Amino acid sequence: MKVLVVGGGGREHALCWKLSQSPGVKEVYCTPGNGGISRVAECVPISPTDIEGLCRFASEREIDLTVVGPELPLAMGIVDFFRERGLKIFGPTRAAAQIEASKAFAKQFMERHGIPTAPYRIFSDPAEAISYIREEEGPFVVKADGLAGGKGAIVTDTREEALKAVDLIMVKRAFGDAGERVVVEKRLYGEEASFIVLTDGERFIPLPTSQDHKPVFDDDKGPNTGGMGAYSPAPLVTPELERRILQEIMAPAIRGMAEEGRPYRGVLYAGLMIDEEGNPWVLEFNCRFGDPETQPQVVRVEEDMVPLLEACVEGELPERELRLSSGAAVCVVMASGGYPGRYEKGKEIRGLEEAEGMEGVVVFHAGTVLRDGKFYTAGGRVLGVTGVGDGIAEAMRRTYEAVAKISWEGVHFRKDIGRKALRRLRA
Repeated sequence: MKVLVVGGGGREHALCWKLSQSPGVKEVYCTPGNGGISRVAECVPISPTDIEGLCRFASEREIDLTVVGPELPLAMGIVDFFRERGLKIFGPTRAAAQIEASKAFAKQFMERHGIPTAPYRIFSDPAEAISYIREEEGPFVVKADGLAGGKGAIVTDTREEALKAVDLIMVKRAFGDAGERVVVEKRLYGEEASFIVLTDGERFIPLPTSQDHKPVFDDDKGPNTGGMGAYSPAPLVTPELERRILQEIMAPAIRGMAEEGRPYRGVLYAGLMIDEEGNPWVLEFNCRFGDPETQPQVVRVEEDMVPLLEACVEGELPERELRLSSGAAVCVVMASGGYPGRYEKGKEIRGLEEAEGMEGVVVFHAGTVLRDGKFYTAGGRVLGVTGVGDGIAEAMRRTYEAVAKISWEGVHFRKDIGRKALRRLRA
């Protein structure tokens, strides 16, 4: 069969890498792809938001299954467009993708279905948001309502920081139209985890547990990014907690979407805060695979994922567990200097071949371009260096050994990915 992966980041490289291993897959295409993806798939220069162009390509090449990576084309209705033309595509419809495309919708949806989340208010007038923050007890998290590439949630410690966040989002329009409305919610405390399932709209299969690291600097300092690293499994998510997440969050969400006429098929991702008492709270829902969670997750999946993705599309997902390796995987994102702010592109990347030659290491490309046999930086997040081991400690050691072999001018990465897991395992 022929498979098309839409997108061009580290998540899409991981998907292409995994799907290309399926015995039933003969050809993998990626639009637009990147330098590293070109080694496992044929990259085609079509934008993920050019839905008509993507559909035309899928029809002409007789693509058997399209898998959508980024949230924006899902929010734009790519699944609806493909389905209307008889093309098989994995992902939620435009109506279902609202669970990520609008944080206001997601919060109101959770309230309607009794899904635990922080108290909140929604504002379309900055003056009203400012008045609320001045009158209420904080601290707050201020979120742009629309899609902002993972950077639209501003976690604040003080009232002044919250007021500045409203100004940045609603007045200065740092995230464009995504900031027409904001959600101001009470800040939750604890430890974050990502919980992600495949679903056919009724049944679901959890992907391996994982933990993302959003802030740019060690010890979760600095502004939020698209993600600076992840590991799997997450010791934070015990078997008992996993049962609670499935019963109290994932099942009600999938059932609730169906009840509201938005049947959800694809990947449903819950970004969670686990409080000191061990209770899970939903920070956000996402309508797609995680990035960088997908990287450590797929290297642990020890079975062909293509039949499962097809079963989601067809509404025939079996109720069972994934076959996973018993070990662990750690992904460290190597980023351009200045990210998530301004950064320069076009820096030559050195040491890739040596790192990729290491046993138990896969280097997933996020923002790279291949020119004359050399790789250059072409984005904020550049590489997702992923190592496996019998446990978190070994996976960390292997990953950071590979990271040390790779360099370019201004490279930046966190040096503590996996440390939270080790502390929990030693507790």
